[in-house]
Amino acid sequence: MYLGAIEAGGTKFVLAVGNEKGDILEKKVIPTEHPDITIHKILAFFDGKGIERIGIGGFGPIDINDSSPTYGKLQKTPKTDWVDYPLGAKLKDGLNIPVIIDTDVNVAAMSEAKWGNAKDVDSCLYITVGTGIGAGAYFQGKTLKGLSHSEMGHIKVRRHPDDTYAGTCPYHGDCLEGIAAGPSLEKRWGKKGVELADDPKVWEMEAFYLAQALTNYIYILSPERIIMGGGVMKQKQLFPLIRKNVLEMLNGYVSSPYLTEKEIDHYIVSPGLTDEAGVKGALYLAMQ
Repeated sequence: MYLGAIEAGGTKFVLAVGNEKGDILEKKVIPTEHPDITIHKILAFFDGKGIERIGIGGFGPIDINDSSPTYGKLQKTPKTDWVDYPLGAKLKDGLNIPVIIDTDVNVAAMSEAKWGNAKDVDSCLYITVGTGIGAGAYFQGKTLKGLSHSEMGHIKVRRHPDDTYAGTCPYHGDCLEGIAAGPSLEKRWGKKGVELADDPKVWEMEAFYLAQALTNYIYILSPERIIMGGGVMKQKQLFPLIRKNVLEMLNGYVSSPYLTEKEIDHYIVSPGLTDEAGVKGALYLAMQ
């Protein structure tokens, strides 16, 4: 059986054909352009591949309620061309196969639990820090859903005392995504993150914001592993700074051997599936 998988991100779409064993057999990366252009490229890639159903891990906000008449429709996304775009319906009509949809971060959490750095625990949180910030939670075989999917990238955090940047989020200004995502780094400091690698004050401030978010997630969700991916997290100096800040902010309040200096390196980790966590998660979604 051949299955389709799409990791739909704000910068790029990763398209793949795989099988029910979880093997990726063919993959292609396309830029996230106007939806009409992007959907044409997606349909062309999957044409003639013989896939029987497709899983999508989509950037949000997106309707992931499979009983909703607008299942798979983008909502108030910062990608303004995509607001109200019926991604699920377009793919279902274009490919004439079942389409299963969750968020990009939810499926990444799912794949890390199945094959990656959370396969030895029953719950995990996956957070991506890139063009935007999002997080998905996976608990005992299911992704976290309620009214909709969670929007953990848009929580409010305390401002760093040296930070006067207004924030980039068109809806909330200085929410976590507005002050800590990749575009915020570039606009605050005047350079892309990769050009700021040797400036410690950049990453100390970034770690201050991300550690606040993780501390809140630990208090609310209590995941057994936190996995951090995305382009910004390729700055490896961030991990020790974040871990240090999390321990200081928790201040010993949560009693767990994971949340100690000895074990924190194994608690807040990079993805075991590297850059394939999202697309492998979309494939796993199709396998369901």
